Amino acid sequence: MNTKTARRQILNLTDKYVKNFLKQPKYEKGNRIPYAGRVFDCEEVKNLINASLDFWLTSGRYTDELEKELAKFLNVKHCGFVNSGSSANLLAFMALTSPLLKERAVKRGDEVITVAAAFPTTVTPIIQYGAVPVFVDISVPEYNIDVNMLQKALTKKTKAVMIAHTLGNPFNLNKVKSFCKKNNLWLIEDNCDSLGGKYKIDGKWQYTGTIGDIGTSSFYPAHHMTTGEGGAVYTNNSLLHKILISLRDWGRDCCCPPGKDNTCGHRFNGQFGLLPKGYDHKYVYSHFGYNLKATDLQAAIGCAQIKKLKNFVQARRENWKYLYDSLKNLSDDLILPKEEKDAQGSWFGFIIAVKKNSKVTRDNVVKHLEKNNIQTRMLFAGNIIKHPCFDSMRKNKKDYKIIGNLENTDYAMNNSFWVGVYPGMTKEMLNFIADKIKEPFKK
Repeated sequence: MNTKTARRQILNLTDKYVKNFLKQPKYEKGNRIPYAGRVFDCEEVKNLINASLDFWLTSGRYTDELEKELAKFLNVKHCGFVNSGSSANLLAFMALTSPLLKERAVKRGDEVITVAAAFPTTVTPIIQYGAVPVFVDISVPEYNIDVNMLQKALTKKTKAVMIAHTLGNPFNLNKVKSFCKKNNLWLIEDNCDSLGGKYKIDGKWQYTGTIGDIGTSSFYPAHHMTTGEGGAVYTNNSLLHKILISLRDWGRDCCCPPGKDNTCGHRFNGQFGLLPKGYDHKYVYSHFGYNLKATDLQAAIGCAQIKKLKNFVQARRENWKYLYDSLKNLSDDLILPKEEKDAQGSWFGFIIAVKKNSKVTRDNVVKHLEKNNIQTRMLFAGNIIKHPCFDSMRKNKKDYKIIGNLENTDYAMNNSFWVGVYPGMTKEMLNFIADKIKEPFKK
């Protein structure tokens, strides 16, 4: 028996194992309904086993394939696979600090416009670098940046805008992109909750994450496709891509892939910094970088998942619409989500706010749902500034700025919650969710 035959037999057995023993459980009334979950079949597991048989423990052939296929899907020039969406956000922001960007580089003390109703790792890189996050409010029921606040947040120190497409609802890219272009600002699209979303800009539909300067994605199991842990950072700007990959790969200047040397033919004849001439280019560092690569084991799963991505997005849109139609008669008590104009959401969840004049509170509804085995989530941090991580910063507000009073942000924090619409949801599950949301209001 040769290795090719042995591998084929192993993969055939894997196929049988998944079909017989790794089936995704069928929903029965009373079972826990999670807000998200893995949706997979034999292909993901076979890819994972196939990669493990190579025993190539860092990025390799599957990583190359995933980066190529994701770039093709999004119609962008460059894509880098990383170990999480949070790492993708870190790389996206830190790329803007590169000296290669000259006068456009973000420096310590420069300002970055963002929102407080955010996931922490959209904001963390800004603070940790020493730039100043400038928090503006959101609009309800879109839960995206209030674009009317952009001009009020602008100062001579503003260098970038870094915001997310909330729960898969694309923010107003026409106005945000125009604002950034007019003021020579960078735009980072945190696309971690919106992979597959589209926005019509300049009369043309484009995928979210590809309209700004840099886009990021997360492939955590709850997201639109999964690699377990994992994420991606992508751009059409070749210089930004060079910086992003340098930062991902220890900050090195060399662009050779893992396990390969001297692909440029000039490994030992360059002059860099104050190093001696001819110093090994493999160990020349042009940035203060990290190691944020992912493994081929993760990428192998992603190579199977990306083939299903369009269907995943369609299922999320259908589930979101089903819940909307099931709950629209509760408009006296609930604020249902609204898709942005010129957008096609790739929904991560279905967000609901309980109106202030309702006799039922958000907490009443959430407790009722959780009691009935329906998993709920808040709008991430709600208002990130109110969290313990800001305790030491509130005394010295030079470290961040707030524009206005964040009224809608606080409203969402106190009155909203969301439930899942992931592709594993069935009509039976969606009906049960809708019925249980309605029950507190009937009483």
